[in-house]
Amino acid sequence: MRQGKAFEIPKQLVWQSYQEVRKNRGAAGCDGQRIKQFDERRDRNLYKIWNRLCSGSYFPPPVLEKRIPKDGGKERILGIPTVSDRIAQGAVKLFVESRLDQIFHNDSYGYRPGKSAHQALEVCAQRCWQHSWVLEIDIRAFFDNVQHDLIIKALEHHHMPKWVILYCKRWLRAPMCTADRSQLQDRSIGTPQGGVISPLLANLFLHYAFDKWMDREHQETPFERYADDIVCHCHVMKDAVQLKEGITKRLQEVGLHINEQKTKIVYIDTFKRWNVPTSFTFLGYDFEVRTLKNFKGELYRKCMPGASRKAIRNIARTIKNWRIHRSTEKDIEEFARRYNATLRGWIQYYGKFWYRKFSYHLWSMFQSRLLKWMCSKYRISHRQAEHRLRLVQESNPTLFAHWDLLRASNV
Repeated sequence: MRQGKAFEIPKQLVWQSYQEVRKNRGAAGCDGQRIKQFDERRDRNLYKIWNRLCSGSYFPPPVLEKRIPKDGGKERILGIPTVSDRIAQGAVKLFVESRLDQIFHNDSYGYRPGKSAHQALEVCAQRCWQHSWVLEIDIRAFFDNVQHDLIIKALEHHHMPKWVILYCKRWLRAPMCTADRSQLQDRSIGTPQGGVISPLLANLFLHYAFDKWMDREHQETPFERYADDIVCHCHVMKDAVQLKEGITKRLQEVGLHINEQKTKIVYIDTFKRWNVPTSFTFLGYDFEVRTLKNFKGELYRKCMPGASRKAIRNIARTIKNWRIHRSTEKDIEEFARRYNATLRGWIQYYGKFWYRKFSYHLWSMFQSRLLKWMCSKYRISHRQAEHRLRLVQESNPTLFAHWDLLRASNV
């Protein structure tokens, strides 16, 4: 049944997108509106989004700039869309994704239904056992340098409807509003991190810029790609060097450049080599040869992923910044309600591989803060605090996520 609109866009797409945005929550955009405020007039707001999308009159508002500190004093710039714009982007994403995801490469894992970072890490580990050399690729400021015309060309190649092309062009060109909302910055290149549709467009871009090229030029070389994080596996160093040169040229052809400081060739095997890196980081995990023990109690060495040193430092910094020991007016149950979701998130992601080591680190970092809080609150010694906290743990062993983690791992 025709809707009498310029474009035939199902209402169900907007509703499904709204459900996703509501589940993910997220920060407010440049208009300051949060999902709770959007819900006060939900039906009217959703109808307005759908009506404007169908009529061709939807113009995205500016995305709000948010700067995230990185190592070395650098910053990552995110672009936060408004709640309404996230819903509009999500509706178009659902339509495009249902048609494009099936053509993406099997070793593309980022931001795809049915794919996950843990799958990429597991496959990467298995291939490290089969190949001694790894090429770790870092693309310099990928999201800031994606060519708009190449994204649109790829969409047109797949015969996307006119309304998909129209709105993707508008989202790509939507201006960036500075954090203080004082000025707008026009954009003619790049797609903002933080946008709902940006990861899908980035995957489409790299599908042709990298994945298809690898199948065509280096079919024998396995790789894992999670958005712009890429790891390739080679049997000998010569192949890795040649591959690096080839990828460098290929990325330059599509307007991208590798980060020479972070792109490196790594030797992953039980025997070390001089002047060659022997570890690399992929998706927050350090891959390196570790000493393991089999079911017979025998020791052996094998490349395994484990929570990266950088991730551990960031977790420690976050726990320290909670300043638990200063909150002496709070009770221990309040800490559990406040921090368990974050603790579980760390456990679920970083506890997937090298489980016992991570459980020990997390236990030590958070437990020490609880002990310090107990000493301050009750004005007791460290030994007395340990005894008192042990009694609480014995009476309620699942109160904190890290207590349950320790119990499960039998550390």
